[in-house]
Amino acid sequence: MTHDQLAIIWFVLIAVLWCGYFVLEGFDFGVGILLPFIGKNEAERRTVVSTLGPVWDGNEVWLLTAGGATFAAFSLWYATLFSGFYLALLLILVALIIRGVAFEFRSKRGTAAAPNWRRNWDAAIFVGSFLPALLWGVAFANIVAGVPLEMQNGNSEFTGNLFTLLNPYALLGGLVTLGLFTTHGAIFLALKTEGDIRTRANKLAGQIGLVTAVLAVAFGLWTQLAHSNNTAASVVVLVLVVLAWVGALGANRMGREGWAFIASAATMVFVVVFLFTCLYPNVMPSSTNADATLTVQNAANSQYTLTIMTWVAVILTPVVLVYQSWTYWVFRRRLSPSQIPDPEHGSLDLPHEVSA
Repeated sequence: MTHDQLAIIWFVLIAVLWCGYFVLEGFDFGVGILLPFIGKNEAERRTVVSTLGPVWDGNEVWLLTAGGATFAAFSLWYATLFSGFYLALLLILVALIIRGVAFEFRSKRGTAAAPNWRRNWDAAIFVGSFLPALLWGVAFANIVAGVPLEMQNGNSEFTGNLFTLLNPYALLGGLVTLGLFTTHGAIFLALKTEGDIRTRANKLAGQIGLVTAVLAVAFGLWTQLAHSNNTAASVVVLVLVVLAWVGALGANRMGREGWAFIASAATMVFVVVFLFTCLYPNVMPSSTNADATLTVQNAANSQYTLTIMTWVAVILTPVVLVYQSWTYWVFRRRLSPSQIPDPEHGSLDLPHEVSA
């Protein structure tokens, strides 16, 4: 294959990795955001946390892989993105660290004397889920719309600041991903739980999903009219986003959580495909200097590097997919508060110990 063909392949593969991240970590974030509101007592909150126990840390691997693939395939894109978006990405990283610690630490006191301990860690889970859900939308909206880049010493350098990224279009994008992930998480909870939690999750998914639909339509039209480099293709994908979301909300309303989750997951995939379709052939457009725009071709690493990476991906990707699919299959059953140990008796609710 030629260098340009390999670069396109890796642009597509990075989009696929972000699709996986939005689908899997998306419902993680949604569940974390809903935790303080959907669990009315400790048993219910422990049930909500337990739905994520076997999978949340594995879901984050998609982010690490997407970042690593970007560095290995498009080092100029990686350098410009991570230096320009440094503060925003640092906030996401800190939030993810806090969230991971909270999942592990909330269960370390199992007696009735520690309600404040668990309440504080639940708040940490909320914050650690809310910030990334919002900021990933802000980041991707800025990538698609373009940011101020100038040529300095032969490299494209970001010349803005954090407030440059917090523009109306990007903030709308952040609200869209926040709504999508929260609804996705509610549908996941309705699929994975029984009783009152399932009922509340089903209701919240419908309510939040309708608000998100309005925001998403506004964001999609704005993107399509102002920032799409491939108008015809992005229109088709945008229609698929709408159809998938309508299907998710319709299935949720009928109590068909399995189909609702499939449609919701498809929406996450189509949203990422829509953004990358609008972006191509750019990977980091400049809003101030066209010569500083990074494209799939001028930001790609050498042909040798891309070739080696392609063979590694061909060998290892199926292994990862099979393993993660097996994990979800093993822990596929629904949970209810009656299955969760009672904290009054000092039992621990370690998420990793919840069985199928």
